[in-house]
Amino acid sequence: MTLDIPRIEQLLQDGVRDRVYPGAVWAVGNASGTTASGAVGLLDPTRPDEPMRLDTVFDIASLTKIVAVWAVIGTLVEEGKLQLHTPLDTFWPEVTGHPLAQVTTHELLTHTAGLPLRANLKNLYGTDPQDIRDGVLHEALHRAPSEAVEYTDRAALVLGYLAEYLASAPLDHLATSRIWNPLGMTETRFGPLPTDVIARCAPTELDEETGTHLKGTAHDFSARLLGGTCGIAGAFSTLADLSRFLRHMLSPTQASLGPAWIKDSLRIRTGELTPARGLFWHPAPGTELREDIWVHYGFTGTAMWISPKQQRWTVLLTNKLFLSRDRDPLTAVRGAFRSATFS
Repeated sequence: MTLDIPRIEQLLQDGVRDRVYPGAVWAVGNASGTTASGAVGLLDPTRPDEPMRLDTVFDIASLTKIVAVWAVIGTLVEEGKLQLHTPLDTFWPEVTGHPLAQVTTHELLTHTAGLPLRANLKNLYGTDPQDIRDGVLHEALHRAPSEAVEYTDRAALVLGYLAEYLASAPLDHLATSRIWNPLGMTETRFGPLPTDVIARCAPTELDEETGTHLKGTAHDFSARLLGGTCGIAGAFSTLADLSRFLRHMLSPTQASLGPAWIKDSLRIRTGELTPARGLFWHPAPGTELREDIWVHYGFTGTAMWISPKQQRWTVLLTNKLFLSRDRDPLTAVRGAFRSATFS
């Protein structure tokens, strides 16, 4: 497939014109590296002298679930410290005697664990991190495990806690030491960001308490409640770092994530249930399974796709939350971008 770069640039420029987002950065590549990239629009529409740049730092929201939680869990599976189909209470004392006891890691990764659909942490458990952890791990299930596929942030939160228990370290340390540092993702970290990095961070939603747009502090309320680090969201990254992550997925080494985990994750793991899912990744909307295009999105306006069959990855990062929570306009742009970057 020959990339139509003018078509891609026009598509993304149209998104700026139509106020879908203030700006965007994008890249397409393969196992060898990046084959094309670009930046359009502004960091902040009220500051026309600050263009969106290739090195802009983004609040990647739920892409945290991939580059931190899914990746760290993968290393634990590959080390033999975690079996996907073993009930949690057989090795995790914190959930023994509670509804999560018979849930498996596989069910958490496929969003079939039957967990409550909303985080709602502060209203249910208060603000103390240990109270929140206890509340989440001891909460009643929404439905029986393996009964339905229902996306919930709680799955990643529980898996983050599980990784911390098995590896005896906080999630941010695990992600940094096991994934980000080995892959050279030197600008990926959990927030809040240091002052020197905030200047090139894309602002997100207006914070009613301060009257300013969030910049360098996670948009996700659960992440902020938990000090910036949790399985749900909270990580910040750049186009280059996410490209390194996806490039590794197409040509993995045992220095970080191995090929078995990646292959097992990028296949349908939910049987006849719908919507179909792999392990945290899911087939890209508007594609057929034979195309082998997998995606994960972030609420702030971020997305990344990968296709082992086509040996291609793509990234599209926007700060659409600066303007609106309306998902439909960005959904249309994402679909058109995926169509333009995959055969």
